[in-house]
Amino acid sequence: IRTQRDFTERMLHWAQERVRELEGEDLCGFIFKSDSPSSGMERVKVYDDNNVPRKVGTGLFASVFMKHFPLLPVEEEGRLHDPMLRENFIERIFVARRWRDAGDRPMPFSQLLDFHTRHKLLVMAHSPKHVGDLGKLVANGKRSHLDEVCAEYHRTLMEALKRKATVKKNTNVLQHLMGYFKKQLSSDEKQELSELIDHYHQGYLPLIVPVTVIRHYVRKYDQPYLKEQYYLNPHPIELQLRNHA
Repeated sequence: IRTQRDFTERMLHWAQERVRELEGEDLCGFIFKSDSPSSGMERVKVYDDNNVPRKVGTGLFASVFMKHFPLLPVEEEGRLHDPMLRENFIERIFVARRWRDAGDRPMPFSQLLDFHTRHKLLVMAHSPKHVGDLGKLVANGKRSHLDEVCAEYHRTLMEALKRKATVKKNTNVLQHLMGYFKKQLSSDEKQELSELIDHYHQGYLPLIVPVTVIRHYVRKYDQPYLKEQYYLNPHPIELQLRNHA
């Protein structure tokens, strides 16, 4: 503003070169600098003709990066102080990593089915609607070109995980999980788990408390389907993220 010099073209050229370099870094996520004119994801100051700033822009590098890597999990550093947003971001990173580790594209149909099955409840906590959309894609996997199905599945999956997992949606998943034990839990166990889920729903307990009890029941009553569910183990326990969610 003060120098009246426009560095936009030079910055765009650098950003385009940089994202091409990053293609070889095997990225599973990226954190941008908050409020940066180059790296801010949103609410970046843009000056009008009267030099009045308005927080309506996106940083030049951030804009180029997100267009180049549209499915990569991204977040601003400042937003990561929010426990729910931090949990969501790191969860997306681990899903992206598992998708990449699943193998070459197109992956065999059996592998796509296994991936979908193990992530179903995790996706439900973010967007129940997308669970159905993903299920339809998998159902068509044997009748359609598998490479196209995998590409659309990946896009839909990452779109679903952008939706924040809320207390209400997590409560729905927890109640769904409880249903798997309806013929096995004793009356006391049912009451205890129901109370824990209700206390989580009311904000008295973190998510990790009912999840830990359910994991115990999964082992105690040998539930093979639930043992494979990433909702119960979405990332390394050392991160302890759900202690705060």
